[in-house]
Amino acid sequence: MRIGVGSMNEVKVEAVRICFEKFFGGADIVPVSVEVPPQPIGFEETLRGAVIRALEALESADADLGIGIEAGLIKIPYTITGYVDQHICAIVDADEKVTLGFSMTLEFPEIAVRKILSGQAREAEEVMEEISGIREIGRKGGAVGYLTRDHVRRIDLCVQAVTSALIPRLSPQLYDINWPKASDLLGKRA
Repeated sequence: MRIGVGSMNEVKVEAVRICFEKFFGGADIVPVSVEVPPQPIGFEETLRGAVIRALEALESADADLGIGIEAGLIKIPYTITGYVDQHICAIVDADEKVTLGFSMTLEFPEIAVRKILSGQAREAEEVMEEISGIREIGRKGGAVGYLTRDHVRRIDLCVQAVTSALIPRLSPQLYDINWPKASDLLGKRA
């Protein structure tokens, strides 16, 4: 099985490798560089980024499945800042059928959310690097690693998202209905 991953980020690629080793005994994992807008804000933008990454990976890697993982700030009422960070995984097959998965959510510090929403920072990673002093934090333990004192790492969030997106593909007979198509999620072909 050949799996395209819409990212060159080692954390995302390794999370896919871990999941495919666990559930399928392995696969040929092919990272693909994908251009997406910076820091998505809101569920729709984050979902769109994941689907675009998955489609690009599917096509560029000539893969059986394309996987996109995107982290974004999702507006959630009654949270401290009004937003949580969540990783969304989209898995797309050759028929453009999509399955989605999600990680746990976490609150970024208020200063990070404020700087992102005001445009003072393009990515949460920039602010979290300032706060933590860790360069390329998103390619390491991530903000969640810093905020949990390294008890939960970014790879854990990526594994959660990929695992939950794989669930319908592990037992497709239990999901024998019309699966969403990538073009439906994007509104048109990206």
